[in-house]
Amino acid sequence: MEFEVKRFIRRFAFLVLPLALLMAEPARADPAVQDQKYPPIVFVHGNGDTALPWATTVWRFESNGWPRDRLHAFNMPYPLARDDDAIPQEGRSSSNEYARTLADEVHKILLATGAKKVVLVGNSRGGTAIRNFIANGGGDQLVSHAILGASPNHGVWSSPTLRYGSEFNGAGPFLTGLNAPKGADGSEVSSGVRWLTLRSDNNDKFAQPDGEWIGAKGSPSHVNFDGPALKGATNLVLPGRDHRELSFHPESFAQTYTFITGKPPSRLDIVREEKVTLNGQVLALQPATNQPLAGASVDVYAVDAATGARLGKALLSKKVGGDGQWGPVLVDSLTALEFVVQAAGYSTVHFYRGPQPRSSDILQLRVDHLPEIDRNTGAVIVLSRVRGYFGVPRDAVIFDGHDPAPGIPTGVASVNTSKLKLDDGRDRPVVAEFHSGSTHERLVGRTWPAAQDHMSVLELSN
Repeated sequence: MEFEVKRFIRRFAFLVLPLALLMAEPARADPAVQDQKYPPIVFVHGNGDTALPWATTVWRFESNGWPRDRLHAFNMPYPLARDDDAIPQEGRSSSNEYARTLADEVHKILLATGAKKVVLVGNSRGGTAIRNFIANGGGDQLVSHAILGASPNHGVWSSPTLRYGSEFNGAGPFLTGLNAPKGADGSEVSSGVRWLTLRSDNNDKFAQPDGEWIGAKGSPSHVNFDGPALKGATNLVLPGRDHRELSFHPESFAQTYTFITGKPPSRLDIVREEKVTLNGQVLALQPATNQPLAGASVDVYAVDAATGARLGKALLSKKVGGDGQWGPVLVDSLTALEFVVQAAGYSTVHFYRGPQPRSSDILQLRVDHLPEIDRNTGAVIVLSRVRGYFGVPRDAVIFDGHDPAPGIPTGVASVNTSKLKLDDGRDRPVVAEFHSGSTHERLVGRTWPAAQDHMSVLELSN
């Protein structure tokens, strides 16, 4: 009885404001035909993340004819989970706060599009937020399909004693509530919604029988490789894929598209636009609150893809306002770019990105602090893969001649950055090469003096 009362309260809290907004919806043309062919899709990122990794997935949907205004990726505020879900923690969110934010976003999109239902696609913590919204927030009436990539549906660990209150504990109250049988068949998913889970065979760092990734190497986590699977869902295994690739890899896109439409996509490549408009927000990597850094300054340069050298004056120079938006800037889709971000209290960061094939407004720039000890080196350069982890020997990752790149362990793909600290701080190009299966990417940036609190980030597209 107590559980039912709490469930009612949660449902009521989700719906009061959004339902009031829906009642005020203006009359509009019948969108039934468009809803059937191109339903609105909402992409939900994971713990501590931003909307940025979804950009290539959005571009692939667009390249297969999906209207841009029916594809929605957004930043969750305070995206890090609390240590204990029931105890408030500064700069972090509870499982219900995460789901309420999603509920608000869904209702905004329904109002904007006139659609009756949306498709939800979530990575990791985004997947459990989707489940929570559908089970406890009225989402079962508003969602047609739910696709969960690498969602820790049965926990990252499962223990009655170890961090019991964490939303990532499979034995804790949050996940045991979500996984309670929904019918005589023992289904773990809410009815009325079509469910798909995507999991790895053995390369998801957060679905491992050993507790290494929770700081307990050699001890059982009581979670297996099939932890993300759910009774009552369509459960697919993507061999070799890591925790992030299970949402952001082209193979994951193909499975998602097929599940929604009933047919495979016509293409996996991204169709280039001749001219593209780029935008996003300036945010902090530490702390990861996704709150905009008003007052930051951003300069955007076209650069030579072979050397990283600037090709003329800045394409954009802007001081960021309260919304954190650093753009927009109009560029061509064949030229590599350098984004220079300066924000009070943070290091000056030079982001190097390859050519951007299509327009996007979720190209976030997350600045960081250069540790004091690193300012005694000549230059600091970070290689970052936002849409996947590095794994050796699965991947070949060569960074400034280091093969493999520094800090990448063998075995389970488990890190998505590699950092170089160079004694020599003279200005020169730094080359990164990434090879994984049929994916090949080469990216060139340049060094900047660490003594002046500058650092470089080479951000891979794949």
